[in-house]
Parts: sequence; structure tokens; C-alpha cells
Amino acid sequence: MILDKTFPPDPRVENEAISLIKNGHEVFLFCLKYENELKNENIQGIQVKRYKSNKLIYKLSALVYTFPFYTQIMAQKIRDFCITNKIEVIHIHDIQIAGAAFKVNKKLNLKVVLDLHENRPEIMKFYPHLKSFFGKLLISLKKWKQKEEIFIKKATTLIVVTQESKNEIVNRVGKDSKDIVVVPNTVHKNYYKKAILKQGIIDKYKDNFVLLYIGDTGLRRGLQTVIKSVSVLKETIKNLKLVIVGSNTSDIILKKQVKILNIQNFVDFEGWQNENLLPSYIVASSICISPLHRNLHHDTTYANKLSQYMSVGKPLLVSNATAQANLIEKAKSGLIHREQDSEDFTMKVLQLYTDEKLRDNLGSNGNQFIANDFCWEKTSEKLIDLYANFNL
Repeated sequence: MILDKTFPPDPRVENEAISLIKNGHEVFLFCLKYENELKNENIQGIQVKRYKSNKLIYKLSALVYTFPFYTQIMAQKIRDFCITNKIEVIHIHDIQIAGAAFKVNKKLNLKVVLDLHENRPEIMKFYPHLKSFFGKLLISLKKWKQKEEIFIKKATTLIVVTQESKNEIVNRVGKDSKDIVVVPNTVHKNYYKKAILKQGIIDKYKDNFVLLYIGDTGLRRGLQTVIKSVSVLKETIKNLKLVIVGSNTSDIILKKQVKILNIQNFVDFEGWQNENLLPSYIVASSICISPLHRNLHHDTTYANKLSQYMSVGKPLLVSNATAQANLIEKAKSGLIHREQDSEDFTMKVLQLYTDEKLRDNLGSNGNQFIANDFCWEKTSEKLIDLYANFNL
């Protein structure tokens, strides 16, 4: 496996690697080190091989498809990694380092699995530094898109996180459907079966009707819609509390909106919290939300928070971003509102607020969907099958 950052943490890389190890494979992980981390380390059976990097190389990575320096530097390291460890399959995580890996593979001629965690060229449109004058001058999104399509075509097998992403790539790039495997990000059964709950968090909100949001709070995540809705909902739901667990540099805009609407008593900004505390926040909630704006990236992916929410048995309210809406409809685990439509969001919250039985049914449906179809133990089966069927 090839990863262009430090490890740990990376839940997707870790989950995939451990599943493959449990099924008899040896997994070596190429990753980077910036400080005094161990060069070689065994983490739950993953043979981690760290290669030294620095701030300059990190900055060059943003320009990887503008100038060749990053690819050349990484190709030398990846070549050493592959030859030293007698690698048989190269599994690349995302496209930033893909150019270097494919450069090395010209001589090695190994099978290559390209694992796209997200639609990087599309999501880059929202990066603040790419909206600056120098960002636009130095980083060509068109070139990133072209490179992504080249790598998709070159890969022996492509892994994506949703069926919607697979469909989009088949239509846009023409990759054969049989060479694309869908491996969603999901929780392990232990996430909800063995969660250690913090009673203090549950008690803090025991008298509130809690709308819970977990994750990055960048404006494209839709929280401005929710905050506007809270200013209306508070008139009907007197004990309402919007709890936001996560943050982003744009929080200043969200907090200003809360202040202007004079709803400070109805909104808690909790910031990033330890992963172990998230089940406690979910247990304390009444409705869990994901109000994403629609764009090509959001329409073809969904956040891990959806499976976290459902696993604990809570009803969801999500925007009509295609992938998450399809998932929630399939699971029958929540309601769907029109993106960026605070009136529709308000109406759906009130529907759930006034119908406790509906909330319970949706929550139960979600919990059963995770247990039977959408836990990591189930969704990793296609990854395991992929490697079991490689003729090496």
C-alpha cells in the first residue's frame, strides 16, 4: 500500500490492511515521516515502512501535476520500497502519489489497485488556497482531472467508496464496470456493540431535543441552512439544541450567524472531540444530520458519520446529495430535505419531532441495516474477494 502522508491515523487504510492480513496476505505500507517516528514498525500486523519527507516536499505535493519534482522524489522512495519488500501488488491510496507509483511500475510491471477515497479534482475546487491568485496560477484542476482519468485507465482494478462514484467513472472515463470494486467506509460492529459511553455527555443533553452534526464544518457541509432553521424551530421546540462536534476555519462565519440570529443558547460548538466520545454524543441526540450542499463530489460519496449515526439506532435527516440520499432511502433510516432549503429542513425536523414512533422506527431500521448489510465485516468482503482472485 502506498500512502502519501503519515500513518497512523487513517481508518480506511488501516481497515483495509487488517482485513487483508486476516485473510492471509502480507501487507507492507509505504508512508511518510516528518519527525522522529520509527522508520519501520509493525502495527496490528501492518508492516509500516516510513520514508523521510519535509515541509518543502509537502508543499511540492500540491504542485505534483504542475512540476515533476514531487513525482521524481517519491518515485525513488517507492522503487526502494517495492524492491526491498518484494512487493507483488501495488495498492495506491488516492491520486496525489499515483504518478510516482505508476512511474515505478513501468519497469516492475505489477498489478496496480487504485483506491480513490474521494473525487480529489472535484473537492479541490473548494480548497481556499486554490481560489487565490497564485493557487489558480500554479495548480491546474483541469490537469488533475486529466491525470486522474489516465491513472484510472492504467489501474488493473479501481476501488471507489460508492456505487454512484462507480457509475460516474464508467460514464466519464469508460472504465470497464467489472474492473471497479465498491468498498464503502463503514463502522466495525464493535463500534456500537462495545462503545464505552461517557455519562457526562449524555446527562448534559438529557433534557434537550438534540440535532447532532459530527465532522468537518466547512460551509459546503450545509450548517448555515441548519442554523437558519434553528431560529425558527426554537419557537416550537423549546428545549432544542443544535450540537456541532467538529470544526473548520470557517466557524467564525457560523458563529457570527448564530449571534446575529440571537440563538446562542440553542447551539453548542463542541469542536473536535476524541473519536471515542462520538458514540456518547450520538446516544445523547434525537436526530442526526448531514445537510451537505450538492456538487459532483458530495453526490458521489458519503461521510462515515452516516454509518456511525445509524449503528447507534438514531433517525437521520440528510440533504438530497445523491449518494447519501440513496443510502438513507435504501436503509429506510431517515428523512431527506432539499439542500440549502431551511424551510424544508424545518418541516422535516418538525415531522420527526412530533412523531416519536417514526423516529424509533427509522432508528431501528438504520441499526438493522448496519448489522446485516453495512458494517465493515460485510462491506470489506469485495476487497477480500478482489485479492483472493488475483493470479500472482
